[in-house]
Parts: sequence; structure tokens; C-alpha cells
Amino acid sequence: MKILFISDVYFPRINGVSTSIATFRRELRAKGHTVHLIAPDYYAPSEDESDILRVPARYLPMDPEDRMMRFGWTMRHLNQLHAESYDLIHVQTPFVAHYLGLKLAQTMGIPCVETYHTFFEEYLYHYIPFLPRAFMRTLARRFSRHQGNRLDGMVVPSQPMLEVLRKYGVHVPAEVIPTGLEPERFEPGNRARFRARYGIPAQRPVLLYVGRVAYEKNIGFLLHVLKRVCAQVPDALLLIAGEGPARSDLERQSRDLGLADHVMFLGYLDRHTELNDCYRAGDVFVFSSRTETQGLVLLEAMAQAVPVVSFAEMGTQDVLREGEGVWIARNDVEDFAAKVVRLLKDGAMRLRLGELGRQYAQHQWSASSKAEHLLRFYESIRVIYDTRHRPIEPYENQLA
Repeated sequence: MKILFISDVYFPRINGVSTSIATFRRELRAKGHTVHLIAPDYYAPSEDESDILRVPARYLPMDPEDRMMRFGWTMRHLNQLHAESYDLIHVQTPFVAHYLGLKLAQTMGIPCVETYHTFFEEYLYHYIPFLPRAFMRTLARRFSRHQGNRLDGMVVPSQPMLEVLRKYGVHVPAEVIPTGLEPERFEPGNRARFRARYGIPAQRPVLLYVGRVAYEKNIGFLLHVLKRVCAQVPDALLLIAGEGPARSDLERQSRDLGLADHVMFLGYLDRHTELNDCYRAGDVFVFSSRTETQGLVLLEAMAQAVPVVSFAEMGTQDVLREGEGVWIARNDVEDFAAKVVRLLKDGAMRLRLGELGRQYAQHQWSASSKAEHLLRFYESIRVIYDTRHRPIEPYENQLA
């Protein structure tokens, strides 16, 4: 099969969407399929630029990490794209990529599917705060319904997210297909090397968060948890690995809470050379986002045998199973902190929970099996599309 991915974000821009695209591209290509990608030009290449068409893009004033692709530039390359004879278009983001995907699919006469990576109902108001929250939620629901029903199919990372979309009124064929873990995520990281690089004493208790440093990730909650933890584990340290628009506010909140010496912001880490080391450097992985469509970092932590304390809301409900690498906490600072403290003080329990998580991630979340699921969904959408667009025979031919 020949597939065209289209996305408003991709490496070197680091986030879950980029990771998902790279994982599925790699697995589909390994199975003998051709996967091309249209993505913005960041004027800094990713590690693998093969079969990628980089589109000139503008900066976004409200989010300098991201870019807006030039729709018209791509349309001027329509003949080149048409000549590739794609079987299906898979859109990954709902901005320029969505409208470009629909236009190309219509022009080429092929189906268009899209992955719903982001829970916009709980996202938009963080970035447009001057409009009422209720209005932004209503707008996000209408936006998602309108876009979803123009597609031939939708990929959704979790069952709770699919249920939300059905409540919105999205009725196109849809399948729950989360992103799996690539084999290298299970290669043991080097705890001592990472701690030495960042000047962290070998025995210092470390809480770890990995992910985008954004408001919807609810990282401020973790700072309040850390405050409680430090009351019983005075030298506890929280590592925050990632970048995003909330960083300066979180740095200020850390100082206001008297935690300046207990929080370290690491910025982005290289997935191939540093990320596994970073996970292994942590004693407990902590996660308090309530808006995830999946929560891949939870599985990445488990793959490194790091025990997790987390909420189980929205997409993380499909990922987390109590006792299998994770203790699920209530949306309550005291309950969350108590679970973290217990793990920090009980080394045997910490090791046992971490090993159970590693086994669970390895047995249930392989990238190869998720790619097989995606291929089956592609085939089903192509059958539906071909049936719907099959030419109607003239009446006299039917009589014959």
C-alpha cells in the first residue's frame, strides 16, 4: 500500500504526535509499505528526512514552537503528488494538514482518514484565555464534529476519546488504535550516567515528568505534590523533561512554593541518546494530565521499569491498570503525594512495581501489532470508499 501522511508538526519539533508519526511510519515501512510525509519546514532537518516533503511555513505568534504550512505552495505541487498514485491519505493534525488532506484526497479520488491526537475541548481555552471557557469548549466540540464528519474514517488513540467524539456527533467509521512502543524503548538506560551529567547525587530521590511543558498537562499540580513529598522526603527532586509555553510560569510557581532547589527543568532531550537514561534516572514517574488521548510517556516509563503514580482519566484509562507498573491516584494532592512517598521509602516495592510495568508494556504495547491493526483499518476504509464511489451501471446493462 502507498500512504501519504500529512501533519502540521513533525521532528525536529518534539511532541507525542511527532513520535506517533515516526513510530507508525517505521513499522509500516518495515512491513513493505510506502509511507510519504508532508510536514512543515523548520529549517533544521530531522534525523531521517527520507520520503518527506517539507512545506514552507510561517511562525505562530502564540506558539513559537509550531509552524503554519503554506497551503498554496503544496497545491502548486499537485501534479507531483498526483503522480505518486497514493492509495490513502492519513492526516495527523486538524489545522492546515486537515484541509490539505481533504483537498488532495478529493482531487486524487482516494479516501482520507485522520488521527484525533488532541482533546481540544480541554485544550483551546489555555491558549485563548480572553474568551469564556464554556464558549471555547462549545467551539471545540463543533470544530471536531464538523471536521470529523468530512473524513472517510478516524483513528482514535483510546476508547474514552472515541466515546467523546460519538457524543459530539461524529459518525464516520472509527477505530481505537493507540501508538505502540518501538523495541529501543526497552533498551535499558544508564541511570548513573544521566545523574552524573546533571549533577544529581546517586542516592537522591527523584520524581520524573517527561512531556510537553504545557498548561493542559497540569504540571502545577505536581509541584503541590512535591511540596507535600518534601515534608517527608526532604531531599526529593522533581525533574521536568520537555519544553513548552508553561515553563516560565512553572519556574515562578516553584520559587513561590519554596521549591527552587527541588525542581530541575531539563528542556528537550534526544530520544535516541538521552531519553532512556532520563527515565532510568527517575525513582517514580509522575503524571497528572487529565486531557490525554493516550499518554505514551507512561508506557515509555514502564518500559524502563520505572514505577508510575498517575491519574487515570480520558485516554490514560486505556493505558493504566492498577498494580501493573502503576498506582493510580485520585485527583487529590494528599493521596497522590502519599503514594509517591510510599514508593520512595520502600525500595523493594518500587523495584517490584517497576518490573511488573516493564512486563506489561512489553507484552501489550508493541509497535508492530499496532501497525498491523492500522493496516486492517486502512483496508476496511478503502473497501467502504470504493463501494460508495463505484460507478452506477446504466439501467439497460442491469437488465441484461
